[in-house]
Amino acid sequence: MPQHVLIVPEESQDARVDVFVTQALPSDIPSRMFVKKLIETGRILVNGKAVKAQYKVQTNDKIAVDIHVDDYPDERIKPEATALDIVYEDDEIIAINKPGGMTVHPASGNYGGTMVNALVHHFGSLSDVNGVRRPGIVHRLDKETSGIILVAKTNFAHARLAKQFEEHTVEKKYVALVEGDVQFAEGMVEAPIGQHAKYHDMRCIVPAGEGKAASTYYQVLKRSKNVTAVALFPETGRTHQLRLHMRHIGHPILGDEKYGHKNLFTRLALHAQSIFFEHPRTGLNMEFSVPLPQEFLAYL
Repeated sequence: MPQHVLIVPEESQDARVDVFVTQALPSDIPSRMFVKKLIETGRILVNGKAVKAQYKVQTNDKIAVDIHVDDYPDERIKPEATALDIVYEDDEIIAINKPGGMTVHPASGNYGGTMVNALVHHFGSLSDVNGVRRPGIVHRLDKETSGIILVAKTNFAHARLAKQFEEHTVEKKYVALVEGDVQFAEGMVEAPIGQHAKYHDMRCIVPAGEGKAASTYYQVLKRSKNVTAVALFPETGRTHQLRLHMRHIGHPILGDEKYGHKNLFTRLALHAQSIFFEHPRTGLNMEFSVPLPQEFLAYL
């Protein structure tokens, strides 16, 4: 799904597409040359087709513009004095209890108010394995998901933690509120996940043998008013895995605007409660756990 979709009004008939797009997009778009580069790389489509910068737009043309955060200059990532709930910190790692509603790192159209902006302000020097735009970020949580997230201060710590995630030796426990009364007290969901055919920011369950294998173990914690609180233990780390797997068994997570019903909760009712891993420097086993958010407790 493109970040911007523009419809050409009658008064812009016959304007060059690069000129029209530059003027029509938000003011934070760097320049006309920036737009021309997007056109040259096929990231601006007119009625679904690539065009040249000199193309003359026509009334009601539909222009899709795909902009990534990596397209922007590095200096757009600014330190911000946003409070962070720091669970643990040493010379190598930081554990943060991220609130629901905070984006982990900048993305197109959202360059401030992220956890990265706050991290840069609070800690200054962090790992740069993922580039200067995502300092310290080893793994991520969706914007609406709250809970524990690890950050690497050094490249050594980043590499060691990343290897643990790749080898699936990091153990994570999530708590979710899901629709309906889950039939079994516990179970395993095994369903491969692939890219959605239409929307690039969504995933879908695909037939066996396609996509990427994905497994989630669940346990029922509490049943209340046609809502079930479940503990979720992902054995793989696919994008939107928990959200898709719970919908797959007929119990979407409350407040899930992509795969369920947004109006059933104030946000996505998913919380990363604990994480278990090996310290990258000392080799000691470590586990951090954070309480359930108040809105979860109040709902139950």
